[in-house]
This record gives sequence, structure tokens and C-alpha cells, in this order.
Amino acid sequence: MIELKNITKQYRGVTPLKDISVTINKGDVISVIGPSGTGKSTLIRCINLLERPTSGQIIFNGEDITAKGYDVKKARQKMGMVFQSFNLFGHLTVIENVMLAPMDLLGKTKQDAYRKGMELLHSVGVADKALSYPDELSGGQKQRVAIARTLAMDPELILLDEPTSALDPTMVAEVQSVIKDLASSGKTMIIVTHEMNFAKAISNRVFYLDEGGIYEEGTPEEIFDDPKKDNTRRFIKQLKVFETFIDSRDYDFIGFNSQLDLYLVQNNVPAECKYRIKLAIEELVQQIILPKMSVPCIRLRVEYSMKDGQSIITVTYKGNKFDISDTENTISLKILKSTAEDIIYDYDAAAEISNKVTVKIKAN
Repeated sequence: MIELKNITKQYRGVTPLKDISVTINKGDVISVIGPSGTGKSTLIRCINLLERPTSGQIIFNGEDITAKGYDVKKARQKMGMVFQSFNLFGHLTVIENVMLAPMDLLGKTKQDAYRKGMELLHSVGVADKALSYPDELSGGQKQRVAIARTLAMDPELILLDEPTSALDPTMVAEVQSVIKDLASSGKTMIIVTHEMNFAKAISNRVFYLDEGGIYEEGTPEEIFDDPKKDNTRRFIKQLKVFETFIDSRDYDFIGFNSQLDLYLVQNNVPAECKYRIKLAIEELVQQIILPKMSVPCIRLRVEYSMKDGQSIITVTYKGNKFDISDTENTISLKILKSTAEDIIYDYDAAAEISNKVTVKIKAN
């Protein structure tokens, strides 16, 4: 249906989109997620050419809509855009807002535009507001009118830019319900959203944007339940990460413990969890792994999820295969196991740092 080929968008001093290539199929419902400033809104604004890509092509139904001389209005008649700020005309009534584009751009009669407009207002639950002006509506009602106005053009592709971000929290659910119904109708949709549960429930594909492009793509289950890449995992699980590298037997463990304490305090890690993290690191690194190494080469990573309170310690180290379960220090191993829900050891002979231990800390 629509194909992006090597799309880049540059502004002075910043390039939010770099060489993006992706195909969007008919019937796809795609949620676009990611940190602020990663080009999510820029991406969909480029698709309907509200923002002109600096380079690359957009192929829509077999036509290059970025080609010189192409009539942009032709593409926009088939693409609907729902903005976070509604963009309703304040001097027009609700029904007049919905009727305007079909009459002006599609040549529909006033009677046909009115009939269709009322059907759409009824479908989004605001038919009783048809003769009201936008200033008389709540934020949720305005957004439902904006959706009806978009549908009045019978678009093949609907783009939604943070459709609930400007709403009071009490109104978010009503707009999300309308969008869910719309998604189930088979319309092709691309939705920029910061509502993760909503994105998971509504989409068949998810784009995580970061580092200037689609950093990771997958089904909602793949992205939200089992993301593969570090940045995606950090974003989805709201991970706070602490890392260090131990390369000497004279490593400053006193300074390390001070930095670790600061990390744990800044991220409001519960006291019992803090105790287990520190105890696990001491037993695993200082008592079990370090004594086995003549020249230490140990990477330590602590992840704490602000979303679910889960903590994971990952330790990788060079050298011959050494499974910590084979340690002679059985007391430290027993203490380590007391802190953990699970301990996993992996060995990859081809890796630069071949040994890896992952410790999932008990939550409570």
C-alpha cells in the first residue's frame, strides 16, 4: 500500500530521520513509539507530506508522491490525519467541520455530506453535539469530532499523531475506544502514541523509533513482552541501568559501592531489593569470579525496571569456561542463590568475553 524508500529528514543541526525504508501493508495498524525527540511525529508528517522529506521516496498505491510535480492534494484525499490538538475550525459547528472537506475536495452535495457526517458523528458518540461549536465541547469530544472529520473523507490510510496526549486523563479512554473500533474495521492506521497498553492492544505491528530510524520492529508481543535490543528494552521496561568495568585486582570497590548506592537511591529501589543487589554483586563478583582471574576483565551491569520493580544483574568475564555453579566457594554460592529468583550461566567460545552470568533478583 505504502512504501518508504531511504527517507531522510534533516533540519538545521539535527536529523531526526535517517535512511528509513519500510513497507506498510493494507489493513496494518501500526503503533509508533519511542522517546521524545526521536522523529515519531516527523515520520507521519513526512508520509502525508506536511513535512517534505529531505531525500528518499514515498510510494503510495504505486505512485511516487514525493516526485517533482506530483499533486499533493491527490494523496491527501486518501490520507486522513488526526492531530493531538484537534485543529477544528472554531467558527464552524461540529457538523459543518465534518462536512467541509467532503464538499470542497470531493464535490459532495450538502445533503450527502450532512447525511454522512451525522452517521459518523453517531458512530463516534457525539451526534448530539452536531450543532455545537468546538469551544462548547470537552477535549475528548473535540478529538472524536476530529476523528469523524477524518473519516468523512473515506481515507485509505489514517495517521494519528498522539491523539490522546492533549486530553484530560478521564477522557483518554473514550477516545481510545473510538480508535479501537476504527482499527477493528480494517482501516490502515499509523498511530504515534505514548500509551503503551493502548499500543499493545490495538496494533498488529509496532515501530520503536530511536537513533534516527526504526530501531526495532515487531508484533506487540515481540516489542512489549520480549524486546531484543537494549534501547527498546530500556524504554519498554523503563529500565535504569548502572554499569562498570573491573580490569584490575586493585579496582576501587569502595568508590564502586558509593556509586552503586547513589544509583539505587536515585531510582527509589526498595530497601530489601537494594540489600539483595549489593549482596549478590559482592558474592558473585568479589568472592566467586574475581579470585579465579589472574588479570580481571569483568563487565557488570545492573538493570532496575521502574515499571515492574524487577532487578537483573548481568556479569560477563573473559577467560576459560567457568560456570559459577562449579565454584569451590560453596558458602558464597549459597548466599548468592538466596538473593535470586533465577541464575543463568552461558558460555560462548566465539565471543570476546565468553562467560556470562545473569541473576534475576528476588522481588520481595
